[in-house]
Amino acid sequence: MNHSQNIEKLLDATPRLWKGRRASRAQPALPTGQARLDARLPGGGWPLGAVSEIMAGRSGLGEFSLLLPALADIGRQGQWVVLVDPPWVPYPASLSGNGLPLARLLLIRTNSEKESLWACEQVLANGRGGAVLAWPERIAFPRLRRLQLAAEANGKLAVLFRPENALREASPAALRLLLEPGDGGHTRLQIVKCRGNQVLEPLWLTLPRATLAGTEPWLTPENPAPGAPAAALPATGRRPLPAPTLLN
Repeated sequence: MNHSQNIEKLLDATPRLWKGRRASRAQPALPTGQARLDARLPGGGWPLGAVSEIMAGRSGLGEFSLLLPALADIGRQGQWVVLVDPPWVPYPASLSGNGLPLARLLLIRTNSEKESLWACEQVLANGRGGAVLAWPERIAFPRLRRLQLAAEANGKLAVLFRPENALREASPAALRLLLEPGDGGHTRLQIVKCRGNQVLEPLWLTLPRATLAGTEPWLTPENPAPGAPAAALPATGRRPLPAPTLLN
């Protein structure tokens, strides 16, 4: 075996290393439920053991709906789906109707963004498998790196929903997506970054969209009025819950 073959063998054995070439299809991944998107992602889906970032100019473009097939699969495998300080209140009937077992869903509320990121890191670092979702408005590169390492060590799906201006910041995330509104109820999805550094044309997807401004149909009001429809309203603030037991 010559030196070139030795180098190729080493690179293929290290799929997390950026190589300036197309990433290995052997990269662990979970299908997104969108065949056209899977075809463009290294590994064929959401990267496991890594952080993914979904950025949008506004809420309600189907960003959570995009994840529902994968989250339902994770829950059916008996693994935890953990939501850390979502800006809206999850609607259990809609989540269950989309296949997510509610017994495997955990909602964590904290008092501050610092506590929220700490909670993400603790859940990622404990136990194997599952998914952690969070909505930080600001997060420094060193903290992102810590989340990436924790996800990597335990094979978890970690997704951060971030504002569009986060595109201006460097990130160690394995995958970065940008969602923008399109005509006819479509959502424009741009793969900004993925392993292998592929430059791809945007996709136009049809995703469940907002029922009210900045909301999605998987949500419910914080304090719904009697007989009110199951839409969504902004959460009134962070509500502390007892510290969760670490997941096994």
